[in-house]
Amino acid sequence: MSGRGKVRVGIGGWTYPPWRGSFYPEGLAQSRELPFAAQTFGALEINATFYGRQSSTSWEKWAASVPDGFQFTVKGSRYCVTRPKLADAGEGVLNFLNQGLDALGPKLGPILWMFAARRAFDREDIARFFDLLPASLNGLPLRHAIEPRHESFRDEHFEQLARDHNAAVVFGDDDDFPCIDLNTADFTYSRLQRMKGDCPTGYSASRLRQFADRARLQVDGGKDAFVFMINGAKAKAPQAALALQDLLGIARS
Repeated sequence: MSGRGKVRVGIGGWTYPPWRGSFYPEGLAQSRELPFAAQTFGALEINATFYGRQSSTSWEKWAASVPDGFQFTVKGSRYCVTRPKLADAGEGVLNFLNQGLDALGPKLGPILWMFAARRAFDREDIARFFDLLPASLNGLPLRHAIEPRHESFRDEHFEQLARDHNAAVVFGDDDDFPCIDLNTADFTYSRLQRMKGDCPTGYSASRLRQFADRARLQVDGGKDAFVFMINGAKAKAPQAALALQDLLGIARS
């Protein structure tokens, strides 16, 4: 690995009423919220894809609404990750990938596969699931991130499987699930979910500095870093992401 990576800070989605007037300017048309958010942040995580397919025109519209250099990350379908055996998800993975997301082209970032909290590590089943995740789609390179939410994934065999497939393991700052902090891919994926409503920037200044230092180490080591402010006090997500961007010196327009 050579060179310096790129850090992209973002939020989960772009349509959330409490952001109107606090992040989005008063009177901004809802149709302009995606372009505004994409000019402000380096990435957005799409959650709707977890629940259902999106139309081909939606993918095309989203791609046309954001600037070059911006990336969407896409949450993989629940129909793939909630079945009893992940090894049986092959058809679901293909259906998910073939819904039109390749219309994003280089604006497609990592695909996030979030496991159910009850799913324990099964070495054979997880290995077969990794084998279902292609490295490209119609010539477009794909990156995959895995979010395990069960303590049993703190296992050297899982770490090696993820490394063998260049899959990132999500760093989750979360009150409810274990944070399995592993270095397994040429990119990193963080989901920060402990924002507090009584803090103007969601996270304290000291905690934001820790996240900034972590991202700097990753990009200095040649990795691309994706950092999302997701849950907790969601109304504060844009302010938290803006504050982190300021610390990293990557403030956008």
